[in-house]
Amino acid sequence: MTNYLLAGGGTAGHVNPLLALADEIKKRSASNKVYALGTAEGLEARLVPQRGYELITVPRLPMPRKLNGYLFKFPSLFIKSVKQVEEYIAKYKIDVVVGFGGYASAPAYRAAKKMGIPYVIHEANALPGYANRVGARNAAAVAVSFQSTKLPKATYLGMPIRQEIAGLDRAKNRATAAKFFNLDPTKTTLLVTGGSLGARRINQTIELSRPMLASAHIQVLHIVGDRAGLEALSEGNYHRITYCDRMDLALAAVDFAVARSGAATVSEFAAVGLPAVFVPYPVGNGEQRFNATDLVDTGAALLVEDSNFDQSYVEEILIPLVLDSARVKQMSSRAYELGIRDGAARLLDLVNGVLKV
Repeated sequence: MTNYLLAGGGTAGHVNPLLALADEIKKRSASNKVYALGTAEGLEARLVPQRGYELITVPRLPMPRKLNGYLFKFPSLFIKSVKQVEEYIAKYKIDVVVGFGGYASAPAYRAAKKMGIPYVIHEANALPGYANRVGARNAAAVAVSFQSTKLPKATYLGMPIRQEIAGLDRAKNRATAAKFFNLDPTKTTLLVTGGSLGARRINQTIELSRPMLASAHIQVLHIVGDRAGLEALSEGNYHRITYCDRMDLALAAVDFAVARSGAATVSEFAAVGLPAVFVPYPVGNGEQRFNATDLVDTGAALLVEDSNFDQSYVEEILIPLVLDSARVKQMSSRAYELGIRDGAARLLDLVNGVLKV
């Protein structure tokens, strides 16, 4: 029996690979124990217990970026979080820590090092985050989702993907998936999603473009995000939902997608062979642009800047592309060729290699 502590969270992009690894751990041996470390405010507070795993928490401590009172409080708050994780490690007899970045990872790495147990890092994004850049220096092993990611000791393994997506047969499940969302499986269908938190530009542009999409007879499944302030709606070929707990069915129900290029989204689309137009999040360190590079370079996807994703783009680029079935099929094949569907198994092998399990 091995006791694993998986640290990460915040958005679905951090939580989903954590859960994928947790499922793989339990699949290998029911005697293994899995504990998830996150914050009470992140998406993990709902998704981890929903998946049947115990969530233990630390305070949400963003890295200070301004010269203010919080900057001077941060060191003592961080030390307190580290001590809290040390207590968790001792209480649950943790054998190894696996971190996915985010607020919970940094204190977990520090606590593991202080207590002399190995920790493994998985970096989802092409451009690594601060916690993983610092933590990689003393990690027992480092795994990355993209070949271009630069971290010490990095091993390219791909993204751990939930089995319901990794093993998804889109064609076989299309009719069932369409029925779940009240869609017509015979119609050309576009998925629009900005991720778990939504995307203002994408939502606004698609809302304004609804008449054009309707005239082109394109059915739309639009996931606006539960913070978008928009209500669910089903009107003609347009179907809006606020959040989707069954992304496997959403991926099976559609032919093409418009989405942010978060690491999990890019990896899941590739794994199932779903072609897309990616609209990178314009704020931050630009990692979303780089996440999509491999798919764009091989012709499996297009990339458009957030500021350029407007009604003209939908009319002149998106609609003709979605209706070009031969090109969509070609893009789908190229995406599938790049996809990694056993990332969770590869990561667990790396972790167990550190433990020599």
